[in-house]
Amino acid sequence: MSINATLFVQAIVFLILVLFTMKFVWPPIAKALDERAQKIADGLAAADRAKSELTAANQRVEKELSQTRNETATRLADADRRAQAIIEEAKARATDEGNKIVAAARAEADQQAIQARETLREQVAALAVKGAEQILRKEVNAGVHTDLLNRLKTEL
Repeated sequence: MSINATLFVQAIVFLILVLFTMKFVWPPIAKALDERAQKIADGLAAADRAKSELTAANQRVEKELSQTRNETATRLADADRRAQAIIEEAKARATDEGNKIVAAARAEADQQAIQARETLREQVAALAVKGAEQILRKEVNAGVHTDLLNRLKTEL
């Protein structure tokens, strides 16, 4: 056989191989490559969606955290105001109770002072009567004794 015939037969076999490959081998490979490209594209799209959802979720979380911080600050401020009001109310009640106790103590002290004065007056009167009795026993001068008793009355 000649080289031309061999070259010609090899060219035909090559064409048959190319046609066979294009008809039976290439479509499944192309299909697999297309599916792989589609999966990669879907994965990238899903990653982009997940990234945007993550960003949105982070924004929602930050917004909720800021709301929670604001609410917490408001509640703490309210609690502080309420505590101050309770403290002021307790101070006012304590002051009122203290004033009542002081007033009661003063009234009791005044009462005891009056009672002590009365007791002292009674004792002084008793002493005066005893003194008068002793004076009357020793000497009887009505004018002098009357002056003494009147002075004693005015002093009491």
